[in-house]
Amino acid sequence: SAMALVALPPSLPPLLLRSAPAVPRGLPRSPGGCPAPLPLPGGCSRCAQHLLLSRQLATKKVKGKGQSQAKVNINAALVEDIINLEETSEDMQAVIEALKEDFSRNLSVRTSPGALDHITVVTKDGKFPLNQLGQISQKSPQLLTVNMASFPESTAAAAKAIRESGMNLNPEVDGTVIRVPVPKVTREHRESLAKLAKQATNKSKEALRKVRSKSITQVKKSKNKVSEDTIWLLEKQIQQMADEAAAEMDKLLAAKTKELLG
Repeated sequence: SAMALVALPPSLPPLLLRSAPAVPRGLPRSPGGCPAPLPLPGGCSRCAQHLLLSRQLATKKVKGKGQSQAKVNINAALVEDIINLEETSEDMQAVIEALKEDFSRNLSVRTSPGALDHITVVTKDGKFPLNQLGQISQKSPQLLTVNMASFPESTAAAAKAIRESGMNLNPEVDGTVIRVPVPKVTREHRESLAKLAKQATNKSKEALRKVRSKSITQVKKSKNKVSEDTIWLLEKQIQQMADEAAAEMDKLLAAKTKELLG
């Protein structure tokens, strides 16, 4: 689900169970600076938010590596003035979708004309998909051609983009026509593609870490406005979201590796 769950240690730390001296045990502490302990009348709206947030602690147990773990689920609406958790989730999902697209488009055992379509060509006028600059066709099962007659000045740049696409292609330029021999599906080629899939996954995980770090930095900006309990919960939530996204990437990589190696 978009709202991921946060794994907490089996015994919750004391900071989640703090209470004001005169308040019964177990009630959450009022955020810093508010004189009214929850849930007495007169508490600020931030206090109410914090109480609701603390109540998100779920009692559901899940199995994980030989031990049960309590999980929490923070309602995004309760913390929207601190961070947009739905946006964080969407950003992480976008990284996953980009990896899927990379696997589908660039890491196939067999090369087809469509596989060349969206190779990005860097020209003096900007970046363009190859199929916008040249006409791609398949002359035989072992040969693709790219006719660059419409943009002859970009022929060299297009050949360079094909060569550096990570698809194990060695284009040959003949005037304004780029000949692209299709490599035979050897074991070495399959292993090369599997290695590229691993590299792509690691690159995506790095992008995922950037999303996580950006979100945690955003949360910490509110440390003077909300309780440290709330900050702690949100950091755990974001970490769990990142862990789940990384696990999904690992599954994608495992499936792709199996497909490539046959």
